Amino acid sequence: MRIGELAARAGTSTRTLRYYESRGLIGSRRAVNGYREYDEDDLRQVREIRALLDFGFGLEETRPFVECLRAGHDAGDACPASLEVYRRKLAELDACIDRLRDVRERLRRQLAVADSAHAAPEPRCGLAPHPGD
Repeated sequence: MRIGELAARAGTSTRTLRYYESRGLIGSRRAVNGYREYDEDDLRQVREIRALLDFGFGLEETRPFVECLRAGHDAGDACPASLEVYRRKLAELDACIDRLRDVRERLRRQLAVADSAHAAPEPRCGLAPHPGD
């Protein structure tokens, strides 16, 4: 298949595919007429890259998964290097979640302090407060 068909089937652009190729993540063969040609394996690799990017992985983090597919494995995460990327990404996410929990707790405490400092005095016995109260 040519680059336009690969782009359409993978849900991306030809420009993106050329970029992936320039980074060595996908390869192409050249037809006699000079057009890039791709096969179903290339489509699997591009879909793997796209799925990982959708998960929040960086482009370079997809490399072990693509290499795993190139090595003939049925899945890009069947290799130890891919599993290590998963572990590293999970550790990063856990650290982010921990930081967000800390920020949330500090914000909650700050709101409680600000809320109590600016709270209007409660009326006595259901009556409006007197001026100066």
